[in-house]
Amino acid sequence: MSLDRSTVARIANLARIDVPDDQQEPLARELSNLLLWVEQLREVDTDGVEPLRMIMPLPPRWREDSVTDGGHADVVTANAPAALDGFFVVPKVVE
Repeated sequence: MSLDRSTVARIANLARIDVPDDQQEPLARELSNLLLWVEQLREVDTDGVEPLRMIMPLPPRWREDSVTDGGHADVVTANAPAALDGFFVVPKVVE
């Protein structure tokens, strides 16, 4: 499938991307090459190939579900520009 300059301009318009006129022709060639590559991938016979969800068959690692945070407000707010009673102080944004 080959794309021309007007198709690239239409795609750019639909995607709300500003593509200058001098860049439309090179982009059309690049997108056409990409579509040719996708067409080549369609020719690969994948019948009988199971979908791959991970490369190495590793068992899931389980951890104990326990609370590990809390009670450390002074550590959490140590680098904050402003803190008061363990809370971040931020400017008021709603009047």
